[in-house]
Amino acid sequence: MTELTGPAMTDASNRPTKSIVVVGGGTAGWIVAGRIAAMHSCDGGSEGGVQVTLIEAPGIPAVGVGEGTWPTMRNTLRKLGIAESDFLRECGATFKQGAKFARWVDGGDDDYYYHPLVLPQGFTKMDLSRHWQQSLKGQGLSFSNAVCYQEQLCESGLAPKQMTTPEYASVANYAYHLDAGKFADFLQSHCTEKLGVRYLRDEVLSVNAAANGDIESLVTRNSGELAGDLFVDCTGFASRLLGGHYRVPFIDRSDVLFIDRALAVQVPYENADDPIACHTISTAQDAGWIWDIGLTHRRGVGYVYSSAHSSAEAAELRLRAYVGRAIEKLSVREIPIHSGHREKFWVNNCVAVGLSAGFLEPLEASALVLVELSAEMIAEQLPARRDVMDITARRFNEIFRYRWDRIVDFLKLHYLLSKREESFWSDNRDPASVPDSLQELMSLWRYRPPGNCDFTSNNEVFPAASYQYVLYGMGFETDLDSTASRLRDESVAVEHFAANRKTTARALAALPKHRELLEKIHQYGLQAI
Repeated sequence: MTELTGPAMTDASNRPTKSIVVVGGGTAGWIVAGRIAAMHSCDGGSEGGVQVTLIEAPGIPAVGVGEGTWPTMRNTLRKLGIAESDFLRECGATFKQGAKFARWVDGGDDDYYYHPLVLPQGFTKMDLSRHWQQSLKGQGLSFSNAVCYQEQLCESGLAPKQMTTPEYASVANYAYHLDAGKFADFLQSHCTEKLGVRYLRDEVLSVNAAANGDIESLVTRNSGELAGDLFVDCTGFASRLLGGHYRVPFIDRSDVLFIDRALAVQVPYENADDPIACHTISTAQDAGWIWDIGLTHRRGVGYVYSSAHSSAEAAELRLRAYVGRAIEKLSVREIPIHSGHREKFWVNNCVAVGLSAGFLEPLEASALVLVELSAEMIAEQLPARRDVMDITARRFNEIFRYRWDRIVDFLKLHYLLSKREESFWSDNRDPASVPDSLQELMSLWRYRPPGNCDFTSNNEVFPAASYQYVLYGMGFETDLDSTASRLRDESVAVEHFAANRKTTARALAALPKHRELLEKIHQYGLQAI
């Protein structure tokens, strides 16, 4: 493919941002294109309207392992004007109520904890973690079970809503699992047919640069020059615009996160009525962990591991042992993982979204949420004219560098607390591999639980509750002796614990099995809001 350089053309004037060119499709490209088109009149002719064009080279395979989402996806789909029933039907999608981490602490058969999507009982009013540690932990009641009802829903295979619950509404907070390939195709149809996005199947050969360093236009194989005011790089790991044309450096984070390989396989259900897990299952192995995601028609299973701690042959044996004999008839794909991100994400009139901006291991489904957050900011703060674009770019870079750093901290936390003795796990506990920002928080949390005061930005990705679920799920202990005075409201805490038990009982009695609800939605559809 031709190098992305080209002769300077006309100097970019202070013109309105009317033409947005998204380079690359997939989930990232179509979410960005759709969010911009849905928020701005996508006809290019009306006052204030824009034209969104997505150009995608034919024959580019999808990475296809981004099958877990956050609850934010509900709002993204709603803002795109997508009916939840249609999404569930067309994308093999299921409900996700959190993640179950098995064998992460000591590797034993009974070693597991949950990171649910429901906040702890009364979280905005008081911190129950202190009272749980003092009075309930010794009784064998896990932190998640004591303060949240969602773990028991997952263990019982129940859905997070009822058939009478309207689209995007919930009984228990939820996200989705989805078939990444089907989702991209679904978004493509919706964006082109309903939102007016122009779609070109063509190859970008080179870039024409303006005198001020902006991208003036793209030279394509079959469509000639493609001019634009803002270019969105969704070209995957290649990062053809931000990395290739602008040469923005890649910041390698493999010194913190050691995972650099994935083996992925699609596993059919043995029987048509097999239960569908309504949570991501992450099972620790000697050199990484295995994900297990239940869709309507299959499971997505994969082993992410560190090649410095395991050979490819040993990793495949681990995956085969997990899947069982069914894997003998299945195709296993190997996917390289480059943990890290670009130094900047928006340069001149080019912004990178998705894998072209960076990627970290898929432990907490952060890849798609960063796509959603990027698309949201681009759409909502689309620069009106070129003279304010650099201001938006600077803010975008500051916000997303902060978010990437916080995600790295949170992912590392999972490894830092493990007591497993294999070299992969012991190396992860080496202080040299732990960011200073996380080490400082761990020092604070020795004497008090994580709280909102620890996360003061309005751009946080994970709330304090998420840190509590991981910390106390993995056996971390906070020394409460120095803050015993904060345990005086014990009677209020007892009321909250009782309220959680009542909520749990009601939910267990009222909610249907996961597969049962999905089958009814496929047949009848959910009530539109």
